[in-house]
Amino acid sequence: MFDNAVEILLVEDNPDDEELAIHALQRRNLANAIHVVRDGAEALDYVFRTGAYAGRTNRRPKVILLDLKLPKVDGLEVLRRLKADPETRPIPVVVLTSSGEERDIVESYQLGVNSYIVKPVDFEQFTEAVQQLGFYWLLFNKPPLA
Repeated sequence: MFDNAVEILLVEDNPDDEELAIHALQRRNLANAIHVVRDGAEALDYVFRTGAYAGRTNRRPKVILLDLKLPKVDGLEVLRRLKADPETRPIPVVVLTSSGEERDIVESYQLGVNSYIVKPVDFEQFTEAVQQLGFYWLLFNKPPLA
């Protein structure tokens, strides 16, 4: 994969969910444009080009698929920082999490999330949800020019 091709940033600490998401995107030929980070601190470093990603030169991702329950920095804090910065605010963020707690949903929308999806437990439903997310955000959504 070429670094300049990153269009989806998957922020996921669960290796099984990561594998399922990548598999689902591969089935729709969307996985060549994905980069995975496994905790909130790494997600922030990637997007803001700090830490291990200080030399990153590619454009920002077209969409971020964000889990909420993450090590180091939780997903809500990642979302808060992304939406607080004028340069990263336009990046669509889709929360893809196992948490269906009303307070997480409400806070996510208050912080500016674009969509909130509770991960289906069923493999086929999870695969279909991720495929539809990739299709919509990469092929149909019209983002502002960066």
